[in-house]
Amino acid sequence: MVMGNKIYNCAEYLRLSKEDLGRNDESSSIQSQRLIIEAFARHNNLKIVEEYVDDGYSGGNFDRPGFRRLINDIENGVIDCVITKDMSRLGREFIETGNYVFKYFPEHNIRYIAILENYDTLNPNGTEDILPFKAVINDMYLKDISKKIKSVRHDMMAKGEFVSGTVPYGYKRSEENSKVLVIDEYAANIVKRI
Repeated sequence: MVMGNKIYNCAEYLRLSKEDLGRNDESSSIQSQRLIIEAFARHNNLKIVEEYVDDGYSGGNFDRPGFRRLINDIENGVIDCVITKDMSRLGREFIETGNYVFKYFPEHNIRYIAILENYDTLNPNGTEDILPFKAVINDMYLKDISKKIKSVRHDMMAKGEFVSGTVPYGYKRSEENSKVLVIDEYAANIVKRI
């Protein structure tokens, strides 16, 4: 976008949490985020020069390959505008998300746009006052989901169900119930010989 003499090199950042793992294709939420950002960019004459995707990564930390690449490109002067569908896509952890939005981006002259929050650092409109509260809510949501997932896993383990992804050698998943392990007779013979 041209503002005065400024032409922005915009990045679209797309992220979906690890709860969607296990699918080989790009998630429909990532596709939805892309469509929202690209429609916004077209409507506002913004040119997207790079896309960064973290499909299957939690917003609870910032050690994500797409995000790391984005920061690297910011440091190298490739990107000077970051667009997300909403702030929770950037991150859900309150302190680090706030650090990027309110400290790192301004220090590096990065324009940040969170579409659904109607937040644009170039055009302050009062939404920046409520953004820290949204970051806290995103952080609370992350912690709530984490507790629920742990609770469900503990209940499954208490019932004797197998909840790990990798089956130990010598066992296999039951054909009747994939959450139950049964002895793999072929591997069991090898284990006995060892």
